[in-house]
Amino acid sequence: MRIMTVIGARPQFIKAGVVSRAISATDGLQEIIDHTGQHFDASMSQVFFDQLGLPKPDHLFDINGGSHGEMTGRMLAEIEAAILSDKPDVMLVYGDTNSTLAGALAAAKLHIPVAHVEAGLRSFNMQMPEEINRILTDNISDILFCPTQTAVDQLSKEGFDHKAAKVEWVGDVMQDSALIFGDMAQMPPEVAGQSGFVLATVHRAENTDAPERLAAIVEALNSIHRDIAPVILPLHPRTRKVMAQAGLSLEVTTIDPVGYLEFLALLKNCAAVATDSGGVQKEAFFFSKPGVVMRDQTEWTELVANGANVLVGADAEQIVGETRAALKKTVTDDGSLYGGGTASVRIANSLKSTFT
Repeated sequence: MRIMTVIGARPQFIKAGVVSRAISATDGLQEIIDHTGQHFDASMSQVFFDQLGLPKPDHLFDINGGSHGEMTGRMLAEIEAAILSDKPDVMLVYGDTNSTLAGALAAAKLHIPVAHVEAGLRSFNMQMPEEINRILTDNISDILFCPTQTAVDQLSKEGFDHKAAKVEWVGDVMQDSALIFGDMAQMPPEVAGQSGFVLATVHRAENTDAPERLAAIVEALNSIHRDIAPVILPLHPRTRKVMAQAGLSLEVTTIDPVGYLEFLALLKNCAAVATDSGGVQKEAFFFSKPGVVMRDQTEWTELVANGANVLVGADAEQIVGETRAALKKTVTDDGSLYGGGTASVRIANSLKSTFT
């Protein structure tokens, strides 16, 4: 059975890193990888292929930049051509990016079954392009691999119990990856030997495209760094550019974006995480680190419900106060929320049993 996998952004490389291993270890499955190029520079793309042992993409489309419509449209055309050329039996997509939607839509229009990893997640904020992507992808998917029971329950609320699509709880492949690659992690040389710091990431459009929100986050991180604990911020190139254009000055320790293994080392050695990233919220939990989530909503509601993470929006006072509290918090993971590291094998086995 030929599986066409579409990836294009950092989180997808990480997820595919473990699922592709499981697919290659499963008799009767063959994978074709399409890399849209959404994250295209070495620090955001190639390093993940090198570190995670991902196979070289069969197709590299080099589509990055431009508006959402332009990017998604170009991806749709390229992926459609790849489908017509390679004739896969199923399309496998991950998460909630433009690459995800383009892969699912191209396949659905050509009557190729779609399998969606990380189905059922909702932030309930339709201002987020990711929310639109994940809802549309779920609704044209034939098999929906849910990372949590919360996601399964959400799809039930949306009527998927009465649709032909197959909904499965499989656990979270990001936990698989953290467990597999965590022991290989090494700190970035710029901050080698440091521990007890607050690890921060800022890249969501809801923050970077809103000057007041971004200014409040910068103010909060500077305050934490001065008065509470050192802050280390791997800074996305786009965020760095936006901050410079806005005249915002960071006092924290900034480093260039790092590879996945280096980021796992930062997680292992930090004391708490302040982030607006969906994936990093969970990765912090996998290493028993408390999370301060600089967003108004999160798709990982179970982490807020059990107290591991707290939502603070872009309120500087809340970010500082909750980070101070997080540094005194203990987080434990018994493996029940996200599958304990078995999701990728479940996905590969389900693909084989469903489509062969």
